[in-house]
Amino acid sequence: MSQQRSQHGKRASGNSGQDVRAAAARALAPVISQQGSLAALDENSVVARDRGLLKELCFGTCRQLPRLEALANSLLKQPFKKRDSDIHALLLLGIYQLLYMRIPAHAAVGETAGAARLLGKEWATRVLNGCLRRLQRESEELQAAVDKDESIALAHPRWLLDALRNAWPEQWRAIVEANNQPGPMTLRVNQHHNDREAYIERLTEQGLSGELCAHSPDGITLNTPCDVTLLPGFSEGHVSVQDEAAQLCAALLGPALAPRPGAQVLDACSAPGGKTAHLLEQFDIALTALDSDNQRLSRVESTLERLGLSATLQNVDATQRDWWNGTPFEAILLDAPCSGTGVIRRHPDIKTLRRKEDIRKLAKLQQQLLDNLWPMLREGGTLLYATCSVLPEENAQQIEAFLARTPDAKVTTPSDVAWGIQSGQGRQLFPEQGRHDGFFYARLEKQSA
Repeated sequence: MSQQRSQHGKRASGNSGQDVRAAAARALAPVISQQGSLAALDENSVVARDRGLLKELCFGTCRQLPRLEALANSLLKQPFKKRDSDIHALLLLGIYQLLYMRIPAHAAVGETAGAARLLGKEWATRVLNGCLRRLQRESEELQAAVDKDESIALAHPRWLLDALRNAWPEQWRAIVEANNQPGPMTLRVNQHHNDREAYIERLTEQGLSGELCAHSPDGITLNTPCDVTLLPGFSEGHVSVQDEAAQLCAALLGPALAPRPGAQVLDACSAPGGKTAHLLEQFDIALTALDSDNQRLSRVESTLERLGLSATLQNVDATQRDWWNGTPFEAILLDAPCSGTGVIRRHPDIKTLRRKEDIRKLAKLQQQLLDNLWPMLREGGTLLYATCSVLPEENAQQIEAFLARTPDAKVTTPSDVAWGIQSGQGRQLFPEQGRHDGFFYARLEKQSA
């Protein structure tokens, strides 16, 4: 199997090299033991110059984790004890560097093994050295052996691979390949300050470059990701980071919102706030943004503050109605909690943390949200259902079941758009390398009783 090597050319050296690997091991240990996620990654745990490497190590290792785990099992005479999950993480990090990064092998081995001392486990340096040097010697044979298992060769858990193949017999392999590559950095230009062409000129002046998105009229995909602090006008709200698929939300709600200045709009699951902000940039509306997680809701507040926008924020459960004052909404955006299977490349720990049985539980929650929110929509109003999933149980099948039990719901999902494919009564986008993430949209209108 040919290996795609990262372009991260950073060469670690001295204590800094061991520090960043120890920090990565601390961050990965709870993920591989299914006790935490990469959302808790603290980039400030290392010096500024090592933060890019820290992210590369953590996200890249998670992206290839099923394969790395199989190779680690081949290298170890016996597994590490549970209390040594940080050392196990170091081994996975070492394998990732040797196979997928352009870090010199001696640095990948030496700095990774040496990082065990910073974790207070000097005994592990010899074990890590031995395993990683054996991988250097026997790389082709070891990889060929583990890759006999298709789920390992493709770095996806078996249940997910089967689900993708069953749902999308023609597209599943392209989905998997896209999942195993980093997602691009896409921007949403605030048209109140610049159009896209003018903003590309501003990027060029900063030594950056990008391409206009094919489907979002506000989107630019950077040719090379960068820190947001380097983006012209970022702190002033001239631009935001948002995937192209997520930007399509505003265009889909446009027909309902543009003719109705001051319309009451509900964003039922709003965090982290990208779609909330986009709607407020585009339309003259009174928006209420909900989220059941107060910490995540604070991210919405920060986003709106940076952009100079305002909304009514409420830390409530959208499956309940005790927060609602009874005034119906002109439009409702339900960006429902989901499996995240369309954004695995951005959240690769999903491969480890998500389970097959989670899909049924998430589908039940989505059903509860749809049924609870629909009565809050006025007659003639629009509900836009969205997920970042590629699984039909959460998407086309969910909407089909809702329509069967909701006689006043009429489908208005456009079929003449250039993005995605028709999937039931909605549109399904798949993750594409260098382009948008996987997403599903279904647009519904409430008819007169």
